[in-house]
Amino acid sequence: MRILITGSNGLLGQKLVHKLKSDQEVELIATARGENRLKNQGGYTYRSLDITDSANVSALISEYKPEVVINTAAMTNVDACELEPEQCDRLNIDAVKYLITACEQVDAHLVHISTDFIFDGKEGPYKEEAVPNPLSHYGASKLTAEKLISESTISWSILRTVLVYGVAEEMSRSNIVLWAKGALEKGQKINVVDDQYRTPTLAEDLADGCILAAKQKARGIYNISGKDFMSILELVWQVADFWNLDKSQITAVSSTTLSQPAKRPPKTGFVLDKAIKELGYNPHSFVEGLEVVKQQLA
Repeated sequence: MRILITGSNGLLGQKLVHKLKSDQEVELIATARGENRLKNQGGYTYRSLDITDSANVSALISEYKPEVVINTAAMTNVDACELEPEQCDRLNIDAVKYLITACEQVDAHLVHISTDFIFDGKEGPYKEEAVPNPLSHYGASKLTAEKLISESTISWSILRTVLVYGVAEEMSRSNIVLWAKGALEKGQKINVVDDQYRTPTLAEDLADGCILAAKQKARGIYNISGKDFMSILELVWQVADFWNLDKSQITAVSSTTLSQPAKRPPKTGFVLDKAIKELGYNPHSFVEGLEVVKQQLA
């Protein structure tokens, strides 16, 4: 199976490359903007791709004719999306239109990553059929992309995920686990919200979900996250406990005290029954995920 990945320099993209490059059943084409940031560049083809350039997207996908495209590229910084809505829409909406058109031309199945931020967070954890109501421009852009895909003529999987964490090479952005660990190790005092709830997702688990959906060309929407539901405060406490760091450095705060440009949904998280039953998805517990992170950092 020939699989093309967008955003291969990102956290999820890197995990997919590591897992698929040694898969005997897969011929892998990895794409991202600019140069390949991965040290180990064997076992797959790398091509630079600007997903906001429709001609570039069309030409590259027509050249390789992948059976499956896994789109991990997106603008995911929620506050940046609120402050730069045009840039957000270029990456999260326009690029998806170009991918849909290109997939139509070569009859490729599209696996697309979406988010818990399409919900308002009033009644999580959510099932796949819950009614979206985004609070932020980021959430709205991802919901628009979902609609474009679900109303298209292509074969598609939409995988919604929550608060992804993990270790990657030359990461352009940190994530909650690495931020909390790093700050506490430096003895910094940190403020952490106690009124937002999530099911944090190990990047390897999300990659596994993508691969399961890709190989089965699974049609529909699937929740792909961690299985442990917790507040952000509890998450950071667990990080502190795991690495024997000083919890007295952590101060619980209400999200209303933070002056963030974008509103966050208070209570999301996902019910995973559909993905477990239909795809064979089997995520790590949060503590098991921290063990994976620890081994990789070592």
